[in-house]
Amino acid sequence: MALTGRTALLAAIGSLPVGIWAPGWTGMLAVNAPLALACACDFALAAPVRRLRLTRSGDTSARLGETADIDLTVTNPSGRPLRAELRDAWPPSSWQPGTEVAASRHRSTIPAGERRRLTTRLRPTRRGDHHADRVTIRSYGPLGLFTRQGSHQVPWTVRVLPPFASRKHLPSKLARLRELDGRTSVLTRGQGTEFDSLRDYVPGDDTRSIDWRATARQSTVAVRTWRPERDRHILLVLDTGRTSAGRVGDAPRLDASMDAALLLAALASRAGDRVDLLAYDRRVRALVQGRAAGEVLPSLVNALATLEPELIETDARGLTATALRTAPRSSLIVLLTSLDTAPVEEGLLPVLSRLTKRHTVLVASVADPHIEQMATSRGTTEAVYDAAAAAQAQSERHRTAEQLTRRGVTVVDATPDELAPALADAYLSLKAAGRL
Repeated sequence: MALTGRTALLAAIGSLPVGIWAPGWTGMLAVNAPLALACACDFALAAPVRRLRLTRSGDTSARLGETADIDLTVTNPSGRPLRAELRDAWPPSSWQPGTEVAASRHRSTIPAGERRRLTTRLRPTRRGDHHADRVTIRSYGPLGLFTRQGSHQVPWTVRVLPPFASRKHLPSKLARLRELDGRTSVLTRGQGTEFDSLRDYVPGDDTRSIDWRATARQSTVAVRTWRPERDRHILLVLDTGRTSAGRVGDAPRLDASMDAALLLAALASRAGDRVDLLAYDRRVRALVQGRAAGEVLPSLVNALATLEPELIETDARGLTATALRTAPRSSLIVLLTSLDTAPVEEGLLPVLSRLTKRHTVLVASVADPHIEQMATSRGTTEAVYDAAAAAQAQSERHRTAEQLTRRGVTVVDATPDELAPALADAYLSLKAAGRL
C-alpha cells in the first residue's frame, strides 16, 4: 500500500488531524477525519494486485535493428475494476537509448472479470537472448488517494539475430553464379568442373573444348561447355578469440565476419554446395553441420545470435584439429580471422600446412577503414605521424597476407562494408577456376 501525491496534498491542507497507521510505516500520519475515511474507502476499492493473472505472447525473435512486439495479457479475476499503471521491465539493451520509459510503461482500466492486452515494443541494440524481467503493477483506487503495488514474474525470451546487412548483395552474386552454372560457358576445364552441354564453336573458344565426335555428326564444329561442380563441402570457421573483439567502427570485428559468413552461406547453398559452420577460440563455441540447403541460413543465423568474442588467445592448433575433424574430405575452408602479424606468424603459419595439404583454404579478415584514412592524412605534424603509423600497419598486414599467399592460401582483406561481397567474389572466382 502506498500514499499518492494527491493524498499528501490533501493532508497538508487538512484542518482536523487524526492518526492512521498502515503496514510498513514506522509512525502515525496526521490527516483530517474526512480524508482518513476517503483514504480507507479508496484503499478498499482498489483492485488487488496479487490475484491478477498475467500471460505473454508475441515475437520470439527479431533481427538487430528491427522491432519485436510482446503482448502482455492481464486478467482481473476480482470483483473490483482495476485502474493500473504497469511497468514491463526488460534489459536496457532492449530499447534504443532514451525510449525505455515510454515503451515499457502502460496505463489500463480493466473491469472486474475481464482482461486486456498490452503491447510492449522492443527495439534491441544488441544481439543475443533478451529475457523479460518482472512486471510491476500499481493499482489505484477510484479517488486516486491510495495504491496497491506488487510484481509478477512473467518469463519470456526474445532472441535477437544478426542483421545480415549484406543480403542486398545476394541478387548480383546469384546472377554471376547463374553465368557460371552453365548459362555462360566456362572455357577452361578445371579440376572441379562438370560437363554441361554442346554448342557451336565461336572464335576465341579453347580448342581443347572441341567435341570431335559431335563435330563428325554435324556440319559445324561443336564445343563442350562446363559448369562448376556441385555438392562441394564448405566449412566456415569463425575465430572468436580476442582479436575478434576489436571494434571497427561501431561493432566488433566478429560482427562483420558473421555478416560475410552469412552471405557466403546463402550463395553457396544456392550453388548446391554443403555448408557447415565452426566457431572456435579455445573450445567450440558454435557448430552447425549436416543441414539441408533450405535449413542452412536459418540454422546459421540462430547459432550466431548468441555468439560473442572471448578475451582469450585463440588456440591455432586446436582450431586446426577441430576443422580437420569437421571437414574429413577435400573441402573449402574459409577462416575468418585477423591478419595481425603476431597471431598469424606465431599461431596459424606453423599449422597451416595441415589444412592446405588436404583442403583449399581461404582466409578473410576485417580491415580498419580508419587506418586507410590515417594513411592519407597530411597538413600537420600530428597528421604526418598518423600517416606513418598507418603505413607501417598496412605494410605489416600486406606482408602477412603475402606469407599466406605463398603457402597456397587465398586472402581477402577488406573493410567491414566490403568484406562480404569480396568474400563472395573470391568464392565465385575459385568456382570459375575449377578449384572447387
